[in-house]
Amino acid sequence: MAALNGKVVLITGASSGFGQEAARLFAREGCILVLAARRMDRLQELAGKIQEEGGEAVAIPVDIRERAEIENMVKSALELYGQIDILFNNAGLGRVGWFEEFSAERDIDTLINVNLTGLVQVTRAILPGMLARRSGHIINMVSVAGLIPAPLITTYAASKHGARAFTDALRREVAPLGIKVSGIYPGPASTEFGSQIGRNPAYTRVRSVFRGRLTSEYVARRVVGVAKRPCRSLVIPWWYRLPAVAESIFPIGVDWVTMAFSKINHRLE
Repeated sequence: MAALNGKVVLITGASSGFGQEAARLFAREGCILVLAARRMDRLQELAGKIQEEGGEAVAIPVDIRERAEIENMVKSALELYGQIDILFNNAGLGRVGWFEEFSAERDIDTLINVNLTGLVQVTRAILPGMLARRSGHIINMVSVAGLIPAPLITTYAASKHGARAFTDALRREVAPLGIKVSGIYPGPASTEFGSQIGRNPAYTRVRSVFRGRLTSEYVARRVVGVAKRPCRSLVIPWWYRLPAVAESIFPIGVDWVTMAFSKINHRLE
C-alpha cells in the first residue's frame, strides 16, 4: 500500500462532485492539493476549508478546453511544489437525450473537448515530469458508459470510450517506466453532475432504479483507495462488470435489449 502523506495531487473538476469529495479525502491523508476547475469561487471555498482543517491546498482556475490554460495550470503547480505525484483527471460533462436533439456545439463539440481532448491534453502536460522521475500515478475518471454504450448517451459514451482507450493504451506504454495509470468506472451517482445532464423521460425512468445507490463521497473514497493500492481499473459498483462482460461476449443480446428500449421510448415520446 502506497503512503500518500506529502504527495502532490492535482485534481481537475475539483469544484463539485467526485473531485470535491476526493480533494477533502486526499487532504485528510496528508496530501498537498492543487485544485483546478473553471469556478474559482467554488475552488477557493474548498481550498479554504482544507486549510482550516490543517491541510494545504491551492486553487487554480482552468478551462481544459484551452491548451494555454492547461499549460499555465501545470506551470503554476510546478513552480509552487516542484512536481505532481498524482493526477486525478476528473473534469467532465454529460448530456442525455435522443441524438437528433443534440446541439452541435454544446452536446457534441464541447462535451468531447472536455471529456476526451481535455483529459488527454492535461495528461500530456503533466506526464513529462513523471517520466523524468520514473514515478507517478494518473487516475482517469471514465464511466460505465465507457464500457457499455447505450441509447440516450451517444456522445457521452463516445467520449468515455475514447477515455477508456486512452487510459488503457497509456498504461501499457508507461508502466515499464514506473508510471501507474488507472481507470475509474462509476455508474449513475447522486451528484451535481447528474442534475446538469438534461432531462429526458426515458432516462429519468431508468435512472430512478439507481438513484441514491452511489454517492460522491463513496466514489471518492474508492478513488483514494486506488491511489493507495494502484490497480488497472475499478468498476463501481462491482456488478456493472456483468453487463460489461455481456457487451463483450454477447453484443447481439445487448442490441436486442437496447433497441427494444429505444423503439418503445421513441414511440412514447
